[in-house]
Amino acid sequence: MNVVQKTTKDKILDYLKKESSLAVSDLTELLDMTHMAIRKHLNILERDGLIVSKEVKQPIGRPSQIYSLTKRGERLFPKNYEGISVEFLYDIQDIYGEHAISNLFKRREQRLTKEYIKRIEQKSNHDKINELSKIQTEKGYMANLSKTGENSYELIEYNCPILAVANEFKSACTCETQMFKNVLGTDNVKRVCCKSDGDNYCKFLVDFYKKD
Repeated sequence: MNVVQKTTKDKILDYLKKESSLAVSDLTELLDMTHMAIRKHLNILERDGLIVSKEVKQPIGRPSQIYSLTKRGERLFPKNYEGISVEFLYDIQDIYGEHAISNLFKRREQRLTKEYIKRIEQKSNHDKINELSKIQTEKGYMANLSKTGENSYELIEYNCPILAVANEFKSACTCETQMFKNVLGTDNVKRVCCKSDGDNYCKFLVDFYKKD
């Protein structure tokens, strides 16, 4: 299988997506490159309208240049709405009521649960959550998994392909959390950060053996 190698510009955009904003010094450390090389790439990205810089005052010394993605830069990341739009959902709500929206997201939850379980069943808890993270990344969520304890994990999603929908209908977030519980076989899945609440990412804490 051919693996597409990411360019330095791609890596910079990925880091800015994950961290929200970074200084040149941050990027030189992350990419192990010189300030001059990093600035060259940043100048090109800024010229192309993909990133923007602003000065931030420091307690001592000169102001620091901080870089972040522009709306154009954000559009480079997956935005897969799976055939549903905010306007369409509002039309359904107006015609059939709020319960119809709840039913739609519940059906989506059930459909995704079946889809994910096909890939996850018969696996250990550790392999289950690793596979879940892999699936979410495949779907454009930029998932990152880390182990925080013997049976506990932290799952972060840096991108939300259905953010426009989730911003208007919180049922999308509720059903995703419930779907994770169904797939992983534990009720101890807690969403502690959410992009639809204004956070930079969605974060889930998962514990396989914790008792409620």
